Amino acid sequence: MSSSSILRRHRVAALLGAALIISPVVVTFAQSGGNAGLSNAAATTQTPVPGITAPNGSFAPIIATTKPAVVTVTTVMKAQPEAMGEGSPFDGNSPFDQYFQQFFGDQGMPMPKTPPQQSQRAEALGSGFIVSSDGIIVTNNHVVDGATSIKVTLDDGTELPAKLVGHDAKNDLAVLKIKADKPLPTVKWGDSDKLMTGDQVLAIGNPFGIGTTVTAGIVSARGRDLHSGPFDDFIQIDAPINHGNSGGPLVDVSGRVIGINTAIYSPNGGSVGVGFAIPSDQAEKVVAKLMKGGDIEYGYLGVQIQPVTQDVASAIGLDHPGGALVSAVTDGSPAAKAGIETGDVITGFAGQEIKDPKDLSRAVADVSPGVKETVNVWRNGKVMQISADVGRNTEDQKTASNGDSGKPSAEQGLRVPSLGLGLTDLTPDIREQLNLADNQRGAVVERVNPDKAASAAGLEPGDVIVAVDRTPVKSARQANQAIAEAGKSGRRSVLLLVDRGDAQIFIAVPFAAG
Repeated sequence: MSSSSILRRHRVAALLGAALIISPVVVTFAQSGGNAGLSNAAATTQTPVPGITAPNGSFAPIIATTKPAVVTVTTVMKAQPEAMGEGSPFDGNSPFDQYFQQFFGDQGMPMPKTPPQQSQRAEALGSGFIVSSDGIIVTNNHVVDGATSIKVTLDDGTELPAKLVGHDAKNDLAVLKIKADKPLPTVKWGDSDKLMTGDQVLAIGNPFGIGTTVTAGIVSARGRDLHSGPFDDFIQIDAPINHGNSGGPLVDVSGRVIGINTAIYSPNGGSVGVGFAIPSDQAEKVVAKLMKGGDIEYGYLGVQIQPVTQDVASAIGLDHPGGALVSAVTDGSPAAKAGIETGDVITGFAGQEIKDPKDLSRAVADVSPGVKETVNVWRNGKVMQISADVGRNTEDQKTASNGDSGKPSAEQGLRVPSLGLGLTDLTPDIREQLNLADNQRGAVVERVNPDKAASAAGLEPGDVIVAVDRTPVKSARQANQAIAEAGKSGRRSVLLLVDRGDAQIFIAVPFAAG
């Protein structure tokens, strides 16, 4: 991994934090009544408007059929004493909790502090939309996560208690149920797969609690990955969305829901035209399962994976980059029991082609626990099929342990000039400095020439090389010899398996030309 890749990863993490700081609605609910003129709109699903037909290009016909089905969702949460002030109302099971803990507050401001040992009720506000006339409502999971009570305000101002039917943190979706004395207006799902960059869209929700608001924009990009979960495939839009829009519908010019407004990126707390919505094709399937009640179970394989870059492909002898490179296998996991090994490249799973790690994450997560699936693996120049029993996903995933017995070599300071890499053996002092286990074996990166290939590939002082081209190494001399052999083989790159902190990654380092 190059240093630029590491920096890029950090920027994405910062983006995710900012987006999810803003997108979850955390303002105190300001009651706003709906438009009485629209409250009497048809109490059943409206016939979608076939595009913009008004001579002046008005969106009014679309809004007239969709706005009555958009609701405000208000939740009450019990704030713990230690969480008052700048704490998060979301429990530790939320995948976004680490970001909320730093920035959760009323309209982006710290929540008021109270004396110690006192409980406090916190209100949060979001949006949602009705998909069934008997009161089924879709919203974001982070809008209702941790709520002790949920209230829904219809477009005509009617307030009704809501029950949480089901929720899914990985997709950030939740389904609510309300009871009304009459059939409710609804919106229909659209086809997000047909969306193209530049298509017009409308975002509907209740920003800042001021009342249902409609904003217009275009699809800015497709397939955005915010690294918040295995299903990240966001639609990026420039239609302004703010605190309170979370869970509201994103509709197309036919008045159908093609997304659920979920997050924004903002450096200043307000909309800057960078918003993100969950695609309807993804959401509709999850909602259908949640409507049956409860949570959704996801499959688990137990591998740590990374992309196959051109340098990695060259190092392992692949004709072209693609697939998911296994950098670690969790002990006792379904992958370990099936015989999947570190260094394998997974190219297919359950009949699906795997082009990158995200493909594999989604494919595995979509499989029900207990199902046996076929995994296509590229290993040592050959394609093989492995049968694996998919396990149940948990949040506590451990990487594979590495190491063997024996004393470290006395060789010190061996160099690999072609890579710009200085290696040394693991001594007791180095183990203590790096907080390594006694059974850890490998070659420690002592220095990296900033002008050479190793630095450009992302190697850092303190990295521990545990394998070279999938061959384990116990010392600096073994690593040096293995790298030299790789250079003689004619390959353009050498593949290093590196332990860095709590992670294990493959790094492909190209040999200098000539």
